[in-house]
Amino acid sequence: MNIEVMTSKSAYSFTALKASNVLIAAFMGAGLLAGISCTDPDSQQEKSGTNMSSSTSNSALLISEQKQTEGRNAAEEAGFSDYWYAGVAELNVFDLQQARYGELRKGDAVMIFVTEDFSRKGLVKLDNPGANREDAVKVMKCNFTRNFQTGIYVYSTMQSIFTPVDGTQDPATLKVSTSSQEWCGHVFMEVDRDKNGYSAQVNSYFEGESARDVPLGNAFAEDGLWNLIRLNPDALPVGKFQAIPSNLDIRLRHVPLSAASAEASLSKAEDGEMVYEIQYPERGRSLKVYFDAQMPRAINRWEETVNSRGQVMTTTGVRRKQIQLDYWSYNQTKDEGMRMELGLH
Repeated sequence: MNIEVMTSKSAYSFTALKASNVLIAAFMGAGLLAGISCTDPDSQQEKSGTNMSSSTSNSALLISEQKQTEGRNAAEEAGFSDYWYAGVAELNVFDLQQARYGELRKGDAVMIFVTEDFSRKGLVKLDNPGANREDAVKVMKCNFTRNFQTGIYVYSTMQSIFTPVDGTQDPATLKVSTSSQEWCGHVFMEVDRDKNGYSAQVNSYFEGESARDVPLGNAFAEDGLWNLIRLNPDALPVGKFQAIPSNLDIRLRHVPLSAASAEASLSKAEDGEMVYEIQYPERGRSLKVYFDAQMPRAINRWEETVNSRGQVMTTTGVRRKQIQLDYWSYNQTKDEGMRMELGLH
């Protein structure tokens, strides 16, 4: 199937990734992370029921680090440059069923994937990469949003994840920033990587939750898996290892900000889809992601199972639409109808 991808200056045509209901549309915003309600029973439940240590075993770290350093330059894969360096972003809209307060909540999730030039030192997008060649690194950026309603009020969450395209030079995700807004307030969290590993900062409206320079070591950053699937699934860690759980789960369930014991597998389903599953036995959570086996490896759906208010519940996201578009060029009032075509209100 061929998709005509329009930009403000030109058009590109290429093979679609198993796209359903392809159309031209615009999207405002990006990302992922969740917030907390003013009175949060889930918070007390998780705080009292979880006691995780941030200590890591050498053998577990070796498994994780071995996978991260067995990277390759994704840009060398056939078709990668034509698809990812075409001057447009890939927008994916998902039907969301979010577990919260013991119930499943209907909502929307959006993943925006795009490549850009990034600063290793500043961990920000470079305005002039040509003038900063030694500092510049090409990254895949995933902006992941979730919007869902809990009773009278709405959660709006966002996460931005930055992972180097060339895994031989920079084998691990460099930065994960997360934010959450709901009627009680908002929270911001950032996990950055340097030569010493990862560290985190949290700014929260909740007393006692803000933190500075929390060391997390060289554990695998789970949130980077969304980019690794698109870049090089073989770099996903398997077996037993230490991982930094999703910032979204840390915020929603108020579990400790630390690395945790994880176990993961990568397999192929009967229909040919690839399946990556990561489990945290001591934290009562698992995540399973289904994606196409061939480049550009579209993410089709995911299932996240957690203990919510004493119930085992599964959050799901099922992709309903996908397009390529320079959405930043469609920011006028006349373009608002394109959101409706995507089913975003």
